[in-house]
Amino acid sequence: MAETKEPLLMVRGLKQYFRVSKTFTVKAVDDISFDIFPGETYGLVGESGSGKSTTGQAIIRLYEPTAGRIVFNGEDISGNLSKQQSAMLRTNMQMVFQDPMASLNPYKKIIDTIAMGLDARFPHMETKERNERVYTIMEKVGLSKSQANRYPTQFSGGQRQRVGLARALIMNPKLIIADEAISALDVSIQAQVVNLMKDVQQETGTAYLFIAHDLSMVRYISDHIGVMHLGHLVETGCTEEIFENPVHPYTKSLLSAIPRMNPHVERGRRPMEYDPKAFHIRYTEGTAHSLTETHRVLATDTEFAEWTQ
Repeated sequence: MAETKEPLLMVRGLKQYFRVSKTFTVKAVDDISFDIFPGETYGLVGESGSGKSTTGQAIIRLYEPTAGRIVFNGEDISGNLSKQQSAMLRTNMQMVFQDPMASLNPYKKIIDTIAMGLDARFPHMETKERNERVYTIMEKVGLSKSQANRYPTQFSGGQRQRVGLARALIMNPKLIIADEAISALDVSIQAQVVNLMKDVQQETGTAYLFIAHDLSMVRYISDHIGVMHLGHLVETGCTEEIFENPVHPYTKSLLSAIPRMNPHVERGRRPMEYDPKAFHIRYTEGTAHSLTETHRVLATDTEFAEWTQ
């Protein structure tokens, strides 16, 4: 975890709405706030449709945020970006997508795919230097130099995700947004990719926004965790705080769904069902309540008193 108290990424009151018709607007992300510090991993978890991926895409500016403030590397990137801000953002923030095949051009050799950032940022770089940089980063993610002239269809799913990671790392970014980067892979390959990400982080100091729904994997890789539901960040804190002292009913329901290794315990286990209407929870009426300096939960005063008694 980072020693500095200055966050690399600061998100305040982020909203991302999509107008479907004159009378209906989807509030995909609704007023969320969190920080990511240099060299740490922030895990963002929640069920499908909770707004996790939209959050990542809004941060990297694939979407124009509806409202809120995003400060990255000391620059406010919430509004219209200047050329300098855009160059800074594209150099220092990269994304690894969920589907390793869909995010790669099948007609492009791997060496050219990985070098896309270099070609865009440094168009006059000598070919020899460009290729050497690609070979170096390929070796770092566990790919061989001899594979550089192959096409994506000649690789397995795990190898393609390594290519995606290499494409992100080639620019030596300060933050990588991993959007469900392991969900399309087999379990054994997931472990390999996550261990690779941890090794790269220790070597380069890169920070991660790790978006996933697998809580076991999030616990393994993350320093801090944010739990999202219906566009709201319902609970956030250090990994130990979330797993050892969950407060929000939705967080408890997610944790109760994690399979247990003991078959006798698993046979009799009943995951907790969560329905905000049944619990009479209205997210828009809640505010962030602090349990510790890092552990916060979205609740009304009455809910907070009830959940912490």
